[in-house]
Amino acid sequence: MKKNLKILAVILLMAAAACSFTTKNFDDPNKDKLLLDLITYVINQGHYAPKDINDNFSEKVYNHFLESLDPSKRFFYAKDIAEFDKYKDQLDDEIKNKEINFFDLAYNLLNQRMEENKSLYKEILSRPFDFSEEEEINTDYDKQEYVSSKEEMRERWKKQLKFNTLINFYDLKQDEKAKKEKDPSYEMKSDAELEKQARESTMSNLDNFYDFTNDLERDDYFSVYINSIVEEFDPHTYYFAPQDKDRFDIAMSGKLEGIGARLIKDGDDITITDVISGGPAWRSDEIDQGDVILKVKQEDENEAVSVVGMRLDDAVDLIKGPKGTKVTLTLRKKLMGNIEDVTLTRDVIEIEETYAKSSMVEKNGRKFGVINLPKFYFDMDDYESRNAASDIKKDIIRLKQEGMEGLVLDLRNNGGGSLKTVVDIAGLFIKDGPVVQVKSNGQKKEVLKDEDPQIVWDGPLVILVNELSASASEILAAAMQDYKRAIIIGSKQTYGKGTVQNVIDLNRWLRNNDLGDMGALKITTQKFYRVNGGSTQLEGVKSDVVVPDRYSYVDVGEKDQENPLPWDKIDPADYSVWNGYVDYEEAIKASKERMSENPQLKLIDENAKWIKEQSQENVYPLNYDRYATEAAKDKAVAKQFDALKNYETNLTYTSLPYEKEQFATDTVLKEKRERWHESLSKDVYMEEAINVLEDIKLNNISRSKVADANGKQKVKD
Repeated sequence: MKKNLKILAVILLMAAAACSFTTKNFDDPNKDKLLLDLITYVINQGHYAPKDINDNFSEKVYNHFLESLDPSKRFFYAKDIAEFDKYKDQLDDEIKNKEINFFDLAYNLLNQRMEENKSLYKEILSRPFDFSEEEEINTDYDKQEYVSSKEEMRERWKKQLKFNTLINFYDLKQDEKAKKEKDPSYEMKSDAELEKQARESTMSNLDNFYDFTNDLERDDYFSVYINSIVEEFDPHTYYFAPQDKDRFDIAMSGKLEGIGARLIKDGDDITITDVISGGPAWRSDEIDQGDVILKVKQEDENEAVSVVGMRLDDAVDLIKGPKGTKVTLTLRKKLMGNIEDVTLTRDVIEIEETYAKSSMVEKNGRKFGVINLPKFYFDMDDYESRNAASDIKKDIIRLKQEGMEGLVLDLRNNGGGSLKTVVDIAGLFIKDGPVVQVKSNGQKKEVLKDEDPQIVWDGPLVILVNELSASASEILAAAMQDYKRAIIIGSKQTYGKGTVQNVIDLNRWLRNNDLGDMGALKITTQKFYRVNGGSTQLEGVKSDVVVPDRYSYVDVGEKDQENPLPWDKIDPADYSVWNGYVDYEEAIKASKERMSENPQLKLIDENAKWIKEQSQENVYPLNYDRYATEAAKDKAVAKQFDALKNYETNLTYTSLPYEKEQFATDTVLKEKRERWHESLSKDVYMEEAINVLEDIKLNNISRSKVADANGKQKVKD
């Protein structure tokens, strides 16, 4: 039986930390100060590369926090910043002394400025804008100074609101022209009517923004401050407030306990935006998208609690609950407007989008399998329950039963997940051996191995990656590349995250805590390395066949983040290259040649360059004629890339039999699969992956026939 490496790593970390914590008490009655003390102690004891908390550290935290509070510099004045500046090099002292004077000052002043500007935007949007004026707006806020007067503040808000309204106005005018072209008898709205409609849309967006911020509490802002501190250690160390930790657990496991509905707050209303297929709300057939939840009653309570005007998070806390418990919702139905009570029994909801999905495709009489893995999911409380490795194993077996001759594992946009699932998934493709090396600060390296000699799939394997394939995705791709077990097709390099994080429940270090849930800390505790000794940190995994994509020229990798840990390398592990392929390098060479001549990829590369150019623009006209002229130019350029949407591969993808049976009762799943298959049929990268699988298969078959022929000849001799 394989070791549960993930749990082992956490236990070792906790054991080391527990020894240290026996000498320190955390008993400050002020929750914020206690949290600050607790987190800074944990991070200095457990982080892979702890930093000195000094004046330089203080300045970075200071700048980070202010940027988080007011990124567009539309709330604070220059005089406010001057008042804050005295703390620029003192936050290190405040952190060490459990003081939060700077946070209190910034938080209180932000609330004051936001309240002042609430009346400001309403006043500005009460009157029409003149789009004939020659004005411009610069959206490069980092290079702008804070304003010095209310007049300057009003002007900054006016330009931003005018810009937002101009965009809406232009879009409305285009819609009117399209309606007129379709129906010559249509009476177009006047510019004055459209301008008013555009302003109302801008007003609505600002109202929604203020509704959202009004729901934020002090704790929410203090979480931002804490993260301004911990993110200075590295980009992946992060504080989870209690509700954020719940969301993280759901994202990692793909499961939650509740009624199976997604909610949004619209004004004072808590509205259902989606009913999750298979959940209690879906099974009841009494709840629809657009229904408004007015009250919530638990099965052991006599009175329902009104959620009108309640914070969304608080409403969600009332609605979700353990499997088997009942909750009654008072709903205002979208269609009829009538009020109804609906009682649901909560259940475990599986969020289908989290999980691996598979498909079969046929080309030239050969069948190939495709598995898409969105993330390396697992249940943090029970690894033996559903996880990425067990699901992929099942899918491979099902695909083999349908006659699969080659497999594409799609890891594009997969941001990572469980370290153990990587080892388990790699073990499906190799006999045994090391998969990844892990090193803690000051400790000897640990080699995580596949110890199961069973190979679930020994046929041709291609792995698709891009710039957003990170962490666990990079471990798997790197291992398969080092073993020469798979051919990697994708971006020049993957994301470049070569670090391991563990999530620490902060409550475990507190005795007799009556301050409530303190949340959790995701902390970088280790770095991982390829079996060849190289790190994926910053450099990522370099594809065997490099193809351009929309992210090719955009700064999205680890190297583009703040405070990343450096690249390094260690000694290689002891491993043997896979010997199951013939002409492995020839298949890579053939793919490169095809890709270099592919007109679709050339167009994708041109589009990526254009996207980069667009992202660098930060000065826009506020004059309608100029804006419309530039928009028309952009539209003309964008039209050149319409061919990207129309690309067809002539490949047809089909679901496996077990899934087709589900379609009879789950039409939502059927629709999702049909959309996925349609996107695959237009996917040039998937098309090439299938081509490579075919090359590998044919090469092996051809060599096998030659070997057989030679053998027979020897017998005749």
